[in-house]
Amino acid sequence: MTDPKPNTPLIQPSSSRDLPDFKKSIKLKYVKLGYHYLITHGMYLFLSPLVVLFAAQLSIFSLQDLYELWQNLQYNLISVIICSTLLVFLLTLYFVIRTRPVYLVNFACYKPEESRKCTKKIFMDQSRMTGTFTDDNLQFQRKILERSGLGDSTYLPQAVLNIPPNPSMAEARKEAEAVMFGAIDELLAKTSIKPKDIGILIVNCSLFNPTPSLSAMVINHYKLRGNIISYNLGGMGCSASLISIDLAKNLLQVHPNSLALVISMENITLNWYFGNDRSKLVSNCLFRMGGAAILLSNRSSDKRRSKYRLVHTVRTHKGADDKCFACVTQEEDSTGKVGVTLSKDLMAVAGDALKTNITTLGPLVLPMSEQLLFFASLVGKKFFKMKIKPYIPDFKLAFEHFCIHAGGRAVLDELEKNLQLSEWHMEPSRMTLYRFGNTSSSSLWYELAYSEAKGRIKKGDRTWQIAFGSGFKCNSAVWKALRTIIPVKEKSPWMAEIDEFPVEVPKVSAF
Repeated sequence: MTDPKPNTPLIQPSSSRDLPDFKKSIKLKYVKLGYHYLITHGMYLFLSPLVVLFAAQLSIFSLQDLYELWQNLQYNLISVIICSTLLVFLLTLYFVIRTRPVYLVNFACYKPEESRKCTKKIFMDQSRMTGTFTDDNLQFQRKILERSGLGDSTYLPQAVLNIPPNPSMAEARKEAEAVMFGAIDELLAKTSIKPKDIGILIVNCSLFNPTPSLSAMVINHYKLRGNIISYNLGGMGCSASLISIDLAKNLLQVHPNSLALVISMENITLNWYFGNDRSKLVSNCLFRMGGAAILLSNRSSDKRRSKYRLVHTVRTHKGADDKCFACVTQEEDSTGKVGVTLSKDLMAVAGDALKTNITTLGPLVLPMSEQLLFFASLVGKKFFKMKIKPYIPDFKLAFEHFCIHAGGRAVLDELEKNLQLSEWHMEPSRMTLYRFGNTSSSSLWYELAYSEAKGRIKKGDRTWQIAFGSGFKCNSAVWKALRTIIPVKEKSPWMAEIDEFPVEVPKVSAF
């Protein structure tokens, strides 16, 4: 997801493009969703006391007690049947409801070659030399860039940087191969796994879906095994990486002793817009080249070397609402040029989806004190008609780190205000937007890599990843660090320059 289309004036003080104030619009049904999610996944909470009591009772039994119990059971057929039935039932229940832990072994983010760097000046020069944009729309793109939060070190594919640009299927494949194989090669080097050890492959890319698919390209290049379970996800926007993670989690529950490779990326080459519809030009200004590869495992032997354990995934889909469904649409303009249209309702739709998602997530992650305060204020307002604002829980008590999709500066500003986060919490998202631009679904991983490079991730820390996507979707993932990440032992796109960050990003960066 990117920033919405600005008109003149470019930034309005108050409109439907701002996120709604959560304090004024929390709905009880979203709270019920969260508690329903907790209850349906909370069987262990009820069984745990029984298991503890049974284990405690069993621990005080002597061999003589067990022998006498056996003697009694030999002559009591009913007791034998009841005990056997109970034992079979408990074992069956355990194997049915148990969840396999999912570990994030490691991940890698792609860093393009220096020749792919695109400063804001190069961007404007390229746009001017294409000869397809009007003077007014060139000025419009300049204003977007000046207020975008992007720096001068983002990357674009060669086909876009060429003069004149030469987008084609062949060039788009070259970009896809560079991003996917670059990230996977680094991940394989980090983890020392063999390609044939991978049992599940999921590739997500919203706007480029060739035949053979991107997942087939990976399988062919690395000669993955013939019975691999592969998926190619398209059209799911910037939140597709968390959808892929959720899909991998579910697959790892039914395929024991497996490794899952998730690749998140977007393709710029065939999706550069050469028309003059302003609602489609914003994407040109914000989207940049990038991708990430993530290795997940359900093998207990991988826990020691893994970085994180997946705690929760929560997905929210607003596609049943027509306004939400149509707020981000790939379509042709009046001259037949294809681009992605961003509706003026985008921020309001995103806010509603976010509100639903975090209200569902809250009961799963918030400390009980915050839940009680929130629930009490909500009940007082809804049922007793008290003139109070619903209490907005402090999510900083549930998470140490936040990775919010770097879709655009306006989105980050609104989320910082609504979630009451500090500049420190927003730093990974803002610096990712500044250094790499909006890399679509992979931006969350550049943000996590930033926190690692800064030495912020300690054992036991919880990280919240949250992203938005067309359709309209808002998805969350919660990770718990299994060990302290030591920056000097890491290899990521940030390491060579991490000491230069954070940088001051002015509200308007004229050039």
